[in-house]
Amino acid sequence: MHSVSISASASASAIASGGARSKAAAGRRPGEIRFCGLRGDALACGSLRASHAAAATRRAVLRAAASANDAAGSGDGFDYDLVIIGAGVGGHGAALHAVEEGLKTAIIEGDVVGGTCVNRGCVPSKALLAVSGRMRELHDEHHMKSLGLQVSSTGYDRQAVADHANNLASKIRSNLTNSMKAMGVDILTGFGKIVGKQKVRYGKVGFPEKEITAKNIIIATGSVPFVPKGIEIDGKTVFTSDHALKLGSVPDWIAIVGSGYIGLEFSDVYTALGSEVTFVEALDQLMPGFDPEIAKLAQRVLINPRKIDYHTGVFASKITPAKDGKPVLIELIDAKTKEHKETLEVDAALIATGRAPFTNGLGLENINVVTQRGFIPVDERMQVTDADGNVVPNLFCIGDANGKLMLAHAASAQGISVVEQISGRDHILNHLSIPAACFTHPEISMVGLTEPQAREKADNEGFEVSVVKTSFKANTKALAENEGDGIAKMIYRPDTGEILGVHILGLHAADLIHEASNAIALGTRLQELKLAVHAHPTLSEVLDELFKAAKLQPKDGQEREPNHPPQPLLKVLSFITSLLSSPQRDRQP
Repeated sequence: MHSVSISASASASAIASGGARSKAAAGRRPGEIRFCGLRGDALACGSLRASHAAAATRRAVLRAAASANDAAGSGDGFDYDLVIIGAGVGGHGAALHAVEEGLKTAIIEGDVVGGTCVNRGCVPSKALLAVSGRMRELHDEHHMKSLGLQVSSTGYDRQAVADHANNLASKIRSNLTNSMKAMGVDILTGFGKIVGKQKVRYGKVGFPEKEITAKNIIIATGSVPFVPKGIEIDGKTVFTSDHALKLGSVPDWIAIVGSGYIGLEFSDVYTALGSEVTFVEALDQLMPGFDPEIAKLAQRVLINPRKIDYHTGVFASKITPAKDGKPVLIELIDAKTKEHKETLEVDAALIATGRAPFTNGLGLENINVVTQRGFIPVDERMQVTDADGNVVPNLFCIGDANGKLMLAHAASAQGISVVEQISGRDHILNHLSIPAACFTHPEISMVGLTEPQAREKADNEGFEVSVVKTSFKANTKALAENEGDGIAKMIYRPDTGEILGVHILGLHAADLIHEASNAIALGTRLQELKLAVHAHPTLSEVLDELFKAAKLQPKDGQEREPNHPPQPLLKVLSFITSLLSSPQRDRQP
């Protein structure tokens, strides 16, 4: 948790001083804003006594800053310090951080706030997966009996399940909208287009357009489902994830084209609700984006025991929707020879072949920017580059539209990184520290490099790689829940203790991965992680055992230095100890 304190008077004077960077800096006296972290040399650790009143004061100051900016403009002759085109998770994260930094900010949304993730992606899909998890557990008679439970019958209401997903999306969408309004972000409705340097035009179809200027512009327009040629979408029997999330039907037999994150999650949903599934995968193995060892184990746990079969090394060259009493027809051809192999007849087909950037109509030609396979080219700082390879000043692109890492939280992280740069602090996001998760039952998560990627890097750069694994079968909490199927795997450098990658398959893997991802982000080495303490009995001990199992090479001629906690952390621990040891009557409410 971050401990934050802010002086209202200092912030008010900063607002009056004008200028985005001076506003951000003047409102912060040394020591007033401090962050508690695990590593003293990474994040200074200050007081834990930040109260709700202080947080409320800070929000009030930020709203006052936004109001002052509304009256005076950006202070540099622009309408806004920052304009963001696209109000998905990435745009939302950038907007909130920009307001916190004292920037007058507007966000343009052409559809609905929340973008793909909230409305047609990760949010509603998790609602469906929550249902599938409950159904799967209730149907597992052996699992129930082992816990001493008896379940007479189970069933579901398809429309109620669909309503649960839709209601969750609506709630999160409302939360995002309200959070931006409360922080003073201007939400502009319409489709945004860049018409020149630091100029944006927006408006709804059939209505007059408006033009605004911005010192900085972020493109955050996201992506749409990718549909290969030869596939006819009717939205009912042949559909994408956009349609599937509405759960208009639960077909008896459904083909899923693609076995990545989207395909795996929907196979979990459909099989739990009673469907039979057939995967169609162009590559020679299922789950090609996962670490190979994890993919093999996942196939044994998530594919083989369920009503799932698969075809690998084939393309779906043509898919025809069901009509006139005929089933969905899927023509399969060999991925290498392109020879026809067979034709499948199924009740429905879900196209889960990835996503394509939504970058048409942005006016990129007005600033000499040419997309690459639809993606907007950017450098390591998310700065857009033009057709000549030059950086376009004051223009950034984040999220799926740049193709660096097509994950909602990656888009948000990129947006925050951009705002840091706009605020005068250089920042480069380490994409290898960004975790990913597949919310099947059990879950899969990963961060960093796969083992083949790590070994290739080691061969090229001349260092050694080691691998260590731990099993969920040795974890008390997992066994208590009869969920011992799972493994955690770590790839690391034994000479330096650097973590290169962590991959987990098991109960709550999506939650467990963050200890590893934060360690990579902060540069925490295994020498330190081996001494970290984890509560018992918890699933976090899977990672604890993983770190402790790593075998490190001692440095030549050097003894191991004692690992003392940093001084700021010692002060915090002393403070907490004093609170816990003092009588209850003496504590502040």
